[in-house]
Amino acid sequence: MTIKFNVIDDFNLENKTVLVRIDINSPVDPNSGLILDDTRMKLHSQTIKELSNRGAKTVLLAHQSRPGKKDFTTLKQHTKALSSILGLKVNYIDSIFSSQAIDAIKDMEKGEIILLENVRFFSEESISDSPKKQSKTILIKKLAPLFDLFVNDAFAAAHRSQPSLVGFTEVVPSAAGLIMESELKTISTALKNVKKPCVFVLGGMKADDSINIMENVLKNGTSDFILTTGLVANVILLATGANIGKMNKKFIEEKGYLGIVKKSKKLLKKYKDNIIYPKDLAIEDDDKRRDVAIDNMPNRPIFDIGIETIKDYAKIIRNAKTIFANGPAGVFENPKFAMGTEDLLNAIATSEGFSIIGGGHIAAAAVSMGFDEKMDHISSGGGACINLLAGKKLVAVEALEKSAEKFKDNVK
Repeated sequence: MTIKFNVIDDFNLENKTVLVRIDINSPVDPNSGLILDDTRMKLHSQTIKELSNRGAKTVLLAHQSRPGKKDFTTLKQHTKALSSILGLKVNYIDSIFSSQAIDAIKDMEKGEIILLENVRFFSEESISDSPKKQSKTILIKKLAPLFDLFVNDAFAAAHRSQPSLVGFTEVVPSAAGLIMESELKTISTALKNVKKPCVFVLGGMKADDSINIMENVLKNGTSDFILTTGLVANVILLATGANIGKMNKKFIEEKGYLGIVKKSKKLLKKYKDNIIYPKDLAIEDDDKRRDVAIDNMPNRPIFDIGIETIKDYAKIIRNAKTIFANGPAGVFENPKFAMGTEDLLNAIATSEGFSIIGGGHIAAAAVSMGFDEKMDHISSGGGACINLLAGKKLVAVEALEKSAEKFKDNVK
């Protein structure tokens, strides 16, 4: 890809005060309140260490969950985890722009690291708007004057237009962090220089996102085959006229996906040889897994793709030169219905093709099943990755590009 934004190598960081937006939103045990996975913190440690080693005063801004959710909490525990991962002391400030926070930032010494409080504790962060309008929010007005540089490393949230993600780019010289830069380069390059045959494995519950990806990659000729799993497969099957059972059809209706079914019918008509859907599916029968052919589907909930489908899909994957996978094949958290997700991930891991795994549940499955080290790239951001695959621009990246032009005289 052609880089139109600045990166941290473009700036002199010695003794500079740098604000870094990271995404360390992590799964938290609802009972103990303990962080269950520190993967994102490990990823961002690369950027944080680089800034600290180059003499910057590094202030971290992040979020955890959103208001109303059980895991909406402070970042105190994240601070301890980050300190352990970095092997460096990270100081926690339990506010965002209070006089205490401002004084602590002003008193920093080079190499020092501070993590501010959960930015979503401040109500402005829940509002989406243009970078120009976000630059006028209290959050930006209070914090921006304290910094020489803003670094956005939060690729996982790059599709969101919130103050902490796009507002600083209007008023402070800005750059992409190492994770943001790596994600954009890897995914964009893979999409631009696709080796054929190229296979997309689309599953999970967000059928609307997957259908948008499907439409984009078939229209521009990126993909040769789309293998559908999860709710995406159910939507496609319904579009073919298959009987998937009243309760599964009702679930699709309740999710608001009937419009997507209509769109799928048009795609199937235009790309009937490219869109592959299951020949059998897995249901629960007498507390056991049972694989059932599509033409014999009872009115029971669907939990996974069937074993014959898994065999067919695995064969296509192993012949592919490029593989993009987004969304699990079924309810992989239940061992009875993990087969589809596990076998397809295994096929991807053992294929000779270049593999990119989208973020979210499919990334978690790859890690938990031990396939993560065999994949070429596992994205840190589900939503952002989906938007790129669907041919959409990421607002936070566009904001970085505009900032690069606006502050072009500030680079070294």
